[in-house]
Amino acid sequence: MSELSNKKPAVTESLSTPPGADQPAAPSSRRVKIWATAGGLILIFQAYVWIRWITGPYFTRVEPGPTDPPTFMKVALMIWQIGSPALFPVAIWWFIIRPWRRERRITLDGMIMVSTGLFFFQDPLLNYFNTWCTYNAWAFNRGSWAPHVPGWVSPERPGAQVAEPLGINVSGYAYGVLLCTILGCWVMRKAKERWPDLGTKGLIAVAAVWAYLFDFVMEGLVLMPLGMYTFPGAIQSLSINAGTYYQWPIYEGLMWGGVQASLCCLRYFTDDRGRTVVEKGLENIRGGFAKQQLVRFLAIFAAISSAFFVFYIIPAQWLAMHADPWPEDVQKRSYFTSGLCGDGTDRPCPNPALPIPTRHSGYIDTDGQLVLPEGVEMPAVIPHERNDRGE
Repeated sequence: MSELSNKKPAVTESLSTPPGADQPAAPSSRRVKIWATAGGLILIFQAYVWIRWITGPYFTRVEPGPTDPPTFMKVALMIWQIGSPALFPVAIWWFIIRPWRRERRITLDGMIMVSTGLFFFQDPLLNYFNTWCTYNAWAFNRGSWAPHVPGWVSPERPGAQVAEPLGINVSGYAYGVLLCTILGCWVMRKAKERWPDLGTKGLIAVAAVWAYLFDFVMEGLVLMPLGMYTFPGAIQSLSINAGTYYQWPIYEGLMWGGVQASLCCLRYFTDDRGRTVVEKGLENIRGGFAKQQLVRFLAIFAAISSAFFVFYIIPAQWLAMHADPWPEDVQKRSYFTSGLCGDGTDRPCPNPALPIPTRHSGYIDTDGQLVLPEGVEMPAVIPHERNDRGE
């Protein structure tokens, strides 16, 4: 009875508005076009880098080295890299195919899943200037596309680089991040039910706090102790379990929490048509339903990619330039050093006492000697030009 009393006649506005009276202006399509254009450019760029990676020398396995991971790590990695891809078809059915068969369209959740699966591209970019995060190379990998990103600085070589665990991350980023987003929106709804006067800012705060705590539990207490990856360059004074391979920097929760909270807010704050803030003016896009859906996806993809880049990738660059020395607990495990540094190489692991090498520069070797790139000589010192004053 209460639901019926809240319904409004659908024709009230059209009957009560006199002919010729001012009608509300249709929302401009400018916003959605800008976001969609950005999404298209990002997608083209990602495809370009991925093609170069697949056809280039960096598409090769990074070996885990002589250190054998403990049994619990191997079991966890095998379960994750077999189970996660195995569930991927189920997620595709549930979030894309099933809604398409029912509604003949891809829902917001389906577009979020595709977008989060694609923004996995940005994952290795946190090491753009300096290596401060590595994955467990025991997992299936084919290196990384990072060195093909224009301007890439960190010194990586084919077979000696941070290895992206494809069996875990491709599907994990796709439906894993989506499920976290759905859970976060449920938390926001429950908070709204508990505190009805909670406004938009309050709900954003709820999403941020939930995302931080959830990240601490998932990363700090589950994934990292299981040996999925490590933050060897974390600032230890700002880390929990400092000095171990599973040290969790407290600012990680702020960075990834910011990404996750943004996704929750994007999904939660929709209009009466179920459209996000970046889809304003979508109804004015000409060209039919298919074109509107493409524009919608590209706009959502751009917004989600921007959240990752702004809240995570940008601050990660500053943190990488202020990284602490790698803990011994990381350096003694070859599956975390990945041939980048330490035992078995002539390169010491990153340390703030040493210059940060680049892919084009020399480096200080383990004997404390400067090693210049092949064919490069020490730059000569050019004497200053002095005026002849007869002295």
